[in-house]
Parts: sequence; structure tokens; C-alpha cells
Amino acid sequence: MEKQYCKVGATSPLDSGSQSISLLEYQYQNFMEKASNIKYSDSKLGAFFELKAKKIKKDLESLM
Repeated sequence: MEKQYCKVGATSPLDSGSQSISLLEYQYQNFMEKASNIKYSDSKLGAFFELKAKKIKKDLESLM
């Protein structure tokens, strides 16, 4: 049996194109919405989503 390699979790770098900016904007809105929806039922998960959104916003600001 031969070894098989899988690209699970593989990432591709974002370029400075408008497509990557719109993707980051979508991800930011998605994480902020998830954080606001779950904040009262699970505060740790809400904080996690807010942290992810802040990181995405930082990346987004660096591209603009």
C-alpha cells in the first residue's frame, strides 16, 4: 500500500486583490454575527468568535 498525502488544513496566501478583500469582509461579518448570536449562551465561544473577527479586521486593514 502506498502512502497518500492529504492537504487537510492547507492554506493559500491572500493577495491584495479585491477578491481577497471581499472574502475577509465576509468572514469578519460572519464571525461578528456568530459572536453576537452566541454571546449570552456561551460567553467563551462568543469571545473566541470576537477574537477571530478582530484578527480578520486587522488583516483587512493592512490590505487597504
